[in-house]
Amino acid sequence: MNRRNSLKILGGTAVGIAGLVLADWKWQLLDGFNHEGFFTLKEEKLISSIADTIIPEGLPAKTYSADARPIGALSTGTDIYLMKLFEHCYEKEDQDKIKLQLAALNEKGYLKASQEEREAMLLALNSSENEDEKEFFNLMKSQTITGFTTVKEVMVDYRNYKVGPGYYNGCAELPVQT
Repeated sequence: MNRRNSLKILGGTAVGIAGLVLADWKWQLLDGFNHEGFFTLKEEKLISSIADTIIPEGLPAKTYSADARPIGALSTGTDIYLMKLFEHCYEKEDQDKIKLQLAALNEKGYLKASQEEREAMLLALNSSENEDEKEFFNLMKSQTITGFTTVKEVMVDYRNYKVGPGYYNGCAELPVQT
C-alpha cells in the first residue's frame, strides 16, 4: 500500500471540493450584483418566502393516489407566477406599492424569521390599520392561492381535471356484432 499516493489523492480531492464550493459561492455573489429583472434578488426571495409561508410544502389532506408527493407553492412554481404577474399585469402605482411593502417586510427581518414568525408578520399585516398593508396581504394571499390551484400538478393530480376527456357515453346500447 502506497501511503504517499493515497494522501496525494485525498488531498487533491479535498482541494477540488473546496474549489467547487468557492466557485459556487462566487457565482451566487456575482448573481446578486449582476441580477437583472424587474424585482431585485432580495425582493424575489421575499416573494418566494411569502408564497412558501402561505402554502408550505406538504401532502394535501385528501390524496388521490398512494404515490402522491408533497407539493407547495415553491415546488409548483407559484412564486415565479407571482413575479411575472406583478411585473407584467399590474400598473406602475400598484407595483410601487408592492415593492414598498416588500421593503417594509425586509426591514422587519422577514427572511431570517422562522415559519411561525413569518406567519405572525403576515397576519399582523392583515389586522393592521394601514390600508396598504391589508391590501398587500390580501393581494399576496389571493394571488398565491390562485397561482397554486391552477397549476397542472394540482388540477390534474388532485382535482382530476381532464383537459380533453376524449370519451362519450351514449344512452343507447348497441348489440355486439361478431
